[in-house]
Amino acid sequence: MKYIPFYFFTFLLFALSGCVDEYEADIADKDSNLLVVEGTICSGELNKFYLSHTQDLRASHAARMVTGASVSVHGSDGSEYKAQATDDYYACWIDQLNPDVAYYLHIEADGEVYESEPQQPLRTEKIASVVGVQNTPESQIDVLVTPETPFEANKTNYYSWSYTETWEVHPDYITYVYFDIEKRQKVDSIGIFPERGWRNGIGSSNQVEVSTHYDGHHIQRIKLYDIDNSDERLYYKYSGLVQQRAISKDEYEYELALRQASSEMGGLFTPLPSALPSNIHCLTAHKSVIGFIGCTMNTARYRFFFDPRDFSINRIYNGDKRVWLKDCSIDDCVRIARQGMYLCEWEDNRMNGGGPLNTAWATKYQLDVRQRGAYTEEPDFWSLDEDYSY
Repeated sequence: MKYIPFYFFTFLLFALSGCVDEYEADIADKDSNLLVVEGTICSGELNKFYLSHTQDLRASHAARMVTGASVSVHGSDGSEYKAQATDDYYACWIDQLNPDVAYYLHIEADGEVYESEPQQPLRTEKIASVVGVQNTPESQIDVLVTPETPFEANKTNYYSWSYTETWEVHPDYITYVYFDIEKRQKVDSIGIFPERGWRNGIGSSNQVEVSTHYDGHHIQRIKLYDIDNSDERLYYKYSGLVQQRAISKDEYEYELALRQASSEMGGLFTPLPSALPSNIHCLTAHKSVIGFIGCTMNTARYRFFFDPRDFSINRIYNGDKRVWLKDCSIDDCVRIARQGMYLCEWEDNRMNGGGPLNTAWATKYQLDVRQRGAYTEEPDFWSLDEDYSY
């Protein structure tokens, strides 16, 4: 998620939409146009902080990044890391956080000053395993995550997970021929279109969990997400990258409150944005802020791979969708090629007893994976077959 969609201040409009008299929700000014902050302070990576404002559901555009802000990470030891603005977020690189130092985010925006509460960075255990489980041949594939044994097994541990996906994409059809309009003939040609490509995806939301319900406070096989067994992501090779972060109890409670508010949006008892817990405060005015800034010593990552042969995959075949021209002429071929169709099959029986010329044609979308959002440069990890944690 780049921006958190906090539209809760219009909740009564939906809840009472069935009433005879139109109802205008009386929303206080303090609950509109609030600053929304998203991000995490972490070692050894580019720290990204997203700044936006809440907006009305009737707004015709997506939430925009707050521009012209000054954003920096500060430590109780006097350290400072200034973030630079990009098109979508503010970013700064932090090599190594000191476990004995408390860090906070400092923001100057819209004439006000905001700061998050200082926190010492939390250590994160590595991920022990990520597995795919399919309970029946017809069921979905559940992606289950298990962290390594916690550093402190006698205390409650809180975690947050996110993930990205990469999967191989093949075209609907492959062609090794080309129709040359100028020469009015079929030409053998290899490599007109790429035979495969790759697509990426980002998980729609973070998953959070607390260790209190697990033996030894060791979380086991928590479900992160699932994939339908007929999803094209599993037709060929699939890979996911799970990111795990230790979080504080306050951040865990914030995530739960955010999920509850999102699921109940439009309900009569939906909390207003200002009621959501946050560790970010405005120092120069009585303004609420939406968001939570965590602080982590490290992010644990786990790269895993799924082979479709290990699951029961329901590949849906919709028949041959190409356009076939039976007993066609060269003029027919010229005409359909000029319409933007591409030659796939050339069955020429004219020299064999005076038979017909049959041809099959497809669209560029059916032949070129790039038309479906895929890229053709193979990811550097794609040749690997074994999962790895780092």
